[in-house]
Amino acid sequence: MTAHTAVPVHERSTWTPKLVPALLVCLAAPALFVVQVVWLGWVLLVLAVASGVLVDRLRDVPVLPPAGARRGTAEPSIARDVSLVAVGQFIVSLIPLHAELDDAAFVRFTLALGGAVVVPYVVSRFVYRDDAIRFPWRGGGRWTWWQWAWLAGVIVLGYLILPFYFITSGVYTNWPVVDTPDLIARLFVGVGAVGIWDELFFICTVFVLLRRHFPDLTANLLQAIVFVSFLWELGYQAWGPLLTVPFAIVQGFLFLKTRSLWYVVTVHLLFDAVVFGVLVHAHNPGAVSIFLI
Repeated sequence: MTAHTAVPVHERSTWTPKLVPALLVCLAAPALFVVQVVWLGWVLLVLAVASGVLVDRLRDVPVLPPAGARRGTAEPSIARDVSLVAVGQFIVSLIPLHAELDDAAFVRFTLALGGAVVVPYVVSRFVYRDDAIRFPWRGGGRWTWWQWAWLAGVIVLGYLILPFYFITSGVYTNWPVVDTPDLIARLFVGVGAVGIWDELFFICTVFVLLRRHFPDLTANLLQAIVFVSFLWELGYQAWGPLLTVPFAIVQGFLFLKTRSLWYVVTVHLLFDAVVFGVLVHAHNPGAVSIFLI
């Protein structure tokens, strides 16, 4: 089973008992990263896994694959998949996500965000003996004309929208002042690294796991809850969700359409390149800028 494989469409339905654990695990994200009531988020994660186990028992689906079953052949377990999403969110919740650029922050983010991707992958592959989580960098073949056109569109949309959003809302102050070459370089690395991680976790982990149980649109909307909640604590606040919600949904759609992690990462990095430029400009208003505001 590849990262792009799901249960056949006729077996995936939104309105089933499996929606309860899926909703609980995704709603833990606003608790953890938006209102930042950590204990409530953790309770929701526990309830998600517990309700997943109950649903699996009612469906007579083993949480752990049967002994001797070939890798990736066991029927998807909602408890198993929800637990992987839960453990990833739990690891991320162990650190504050406020953007910082010192060495300690880089280490903290590397360990927590890296662990949120690596631990679910290792548990899925070696404990659950499943291949659901994969990272198809080279999938999808050569890019088509519309893929190249969308890359250009991302740059244009980012150029027109992001300066207005960051500067008029004042959310650029959620990022540290960058007024030296060292800090600017650190911001560039940090913004890009987090952008890559977003696709590894929200798309290749959360979205792919949920898509094994729900129609594509449902799984995409659910992953967007987690995606946008994380970005909120990171700094995309005020009316930021009006931008981040569509972005998260489009990224899920692009992954389905292209089957290429490399493509969705490229889209994200181009968008983040504009974010980086806007943040540098906003913190250095007297410098020469290419932006209109």
